[in-house]
Amino acid sequence: MRLSADEAYERFADRVFAAAFSVCRNRADADDVTQDTFVKYCSHRQDFESEAHIRAWLLRTAINRAKDVASSFWRRNKVTWEEYMEGLAFEAPEDGNLFDAVMRLPGKYRTVIHLFYYEDYSISEIAAILRSREGTVKSQLNRGRKLLKNMLMEDWNDDE
Repeated sequence: MRLSADEAYERFADRVFAAAFSVCRNRADADDVTQDTFVKYCSHRQDFESEAHIRAWLLRTAINRAKDVASSFWRRNKVTWEEYMEGLAFEAPEDGNLFDAVMRLPGKYRTVIHLFYYEDYSISEIAAILRSREGTVKSQLNRGRKLLKNMLMEDWNDDE
């Protein structure tokens, strides 16, 4: 017996997700496990005895994959942002506040700020690295600086 991938997904995706979530305890990993499980189902060449056999195979595959994800090196060595910040040594407290503010910027601004100020790349070099135009890099750098200034002003005003 063999169900189409769509039909199998329609019938069993919720159960596969629930089994993966019970092991991973996080939605993103459970979504990934569910996707991996159905990819394996599509590439599985043997026929199944019954619909119950398909369901059992899917659940067993999901649970095994979820255990792999849950015990992966990345998950075992994951550090929270707060723990990471505590471990950093800054020469002055203001440096830590600046770094924290930079890390709160949206990704596109954070990247150009980091490359420009921390890595000492020029605007043309950043444009080449990011495969974008120099004008785009300049505007992102400008907008990032403005956001950073506003964040630091708010933090400074809050401290007073």
